[in-house]
Amino acid sequence: MKHNNVQRVVIIGAGAVGCSYAYSLLHHGTAGEIVLIDVHQEKAAGEAMDLNHGVPFAPAPVSIWSGDFTDCREADLIVMTAGLAQKPGETRLDLLTKNTEIFEQIVRQVMENGFDGIFLVATNPVDLLTYVTWKASGLSRERVIGSGTVLDSARLRYILGDYFDVDARNIHAAVIGEHGDTELPVWSHATVGMQNIKTLLEEKAVDENKPLDTIFENVRDAAYHIIQRKGATHFGIGMSLLRITKAILNDEQSVMTVSAYLDGEYGQHDMYIGVPAVLGRGGVREIIEIELNPREQEQFTYSANVLKKMMKQAAR
Repeated sequence: MKHNNVQRVVIIGAGAVGCSYAYSLLHHGTAGEIVLIDVHQEKAAGEAMDLNHGVPFAPAPVSIWSGDFTDCREADLIVMTAGLAQKPGETRLDLLTKNTEIFEQIVRQVMENGFDGIFLVATNPVDLLTYVTWKASGLSRERVIGSGTVLDSARLRYILGDYFDVDARNIHAAVIGEHGDTELPVWSHATVGMQNIKTLLEEKAVDENKPLDTIFENVRDAAYHIIQRKGATHFGIGMSLLRITKAILNDEQSVMTVSAYLDGEYGQHDMYIGVPAVLGRGGVREIIEIELNPREQEQFTYSANVLKKMMKQAAR
């Protein structure tokens, strides 16, 4: 039974991403209750035990346990980190087909237990699986959100901060589009502090395209480099999910590039894709339509079309 005024986060998938996120929640005292659900129940139980041993050092009281789908009834937020990882030689379409089947089964069980909160999806391909979650749940589109390009935008800010020797928290730049190879940086709105990034490069007498192209390539390919070295990425996405969670549970009205449903915005319909959106206790309050330059608009349209094509292929 949920305690009054305690916010419950249910994490479905107790793998590296789910547990990195759970640890971040514990460390920041963001939720009063954290529930881990996994098909491997013993692993979820072990992870919950391990996390509980850090509770005495947490900034706020928190209850952590391994549970089942009945725990979803009282959840404020369900975070989907379950699913299969892409194997060598396997296409993204293969991965989508397998994870779609898994997600439809999970979401059906969640909804059968009376869930009435917000879904946050992190499993890849995240834009497409967020759409699958929305369709399967029957919830309003505002209450089904994907992690989108929040992590990509964080990577961009970090690398720009390193390049300009400025605190990454004072870099305002975003990546939008598919969370994948067709994503794009919005250089036309990027600032370092309060100075436009291209103006700053001109003042330094630097060919703006060379450093920016290299920086974005490092952002876009970051996951490949990390996976090559350590096998998986999970700390960065864990912190990204924490940031989204805080915006929702604390009703912050913060702007982040989550995967949100478009119904005419940016010229796109009936799809989820990474765009700036205002997040609060009800989920996505509104989509922010920033003015893209012609090249950016062309890139965004291409990214959207890639996602649409993939969804159509998976539906066959």
